[in-house]
Amino acid sequence: MQATCGQIADFLLNKQWKLATAESCTGGLIAAACTELSGSSNWFERGFVTYSNEAKTELLDVDAALISRQGAVSEAVVRAMAQGALQHSRAQVAVAVTGVAGPTGGSAEKPVGTVWFGWATPQGTTSMVHRFAGDRAAVRAATVHQALATLLDLLRAPA
Repeated sequence: MQATCGQIADFLLNKQWKLATAESCTGGLIAAACTELSGSSNWFERGFVTYSNEAKTELLDVDAALISRQGAVSEAVVRAMAQGALQHSRAQVAVAVTGVAGPTGGSAEKPVGTVWFGWATPQGTTSMVHRFAGDRAAVRAATVHQALATLLDLLRAPA
């Protein structure tokens, strides 16, 4: 993970951009992975741990009615989280995650391991869903890896 974070750091430093995170199911693990690197204060701006629906609304301006309609684990909510992280920070890039890490909380529609990802960059907001296998720790670790690997791919993509 440090290699991926190092590559993200290099890209952001080159652009003089900063990163913000908005995390639910990972509880700050993405921010922790980023800040494992010495000098991360030069490119990591802040992290929001918005585990509760109220936190998503209060800290990121995610509409409570949207959460009620779509559910916290949804494309609309993760996109709003990523955009909210940018609006409430000095960052130019944001990554957001919301999901069901388990072992409880899953449903037929959103089983354990379902995670929505959102990335906000100057090129716009991108989102995707993944279903990861394994226990809570495995789902959270896979989420961190996917969030950062895809962020790196998005940053490297031609504008």
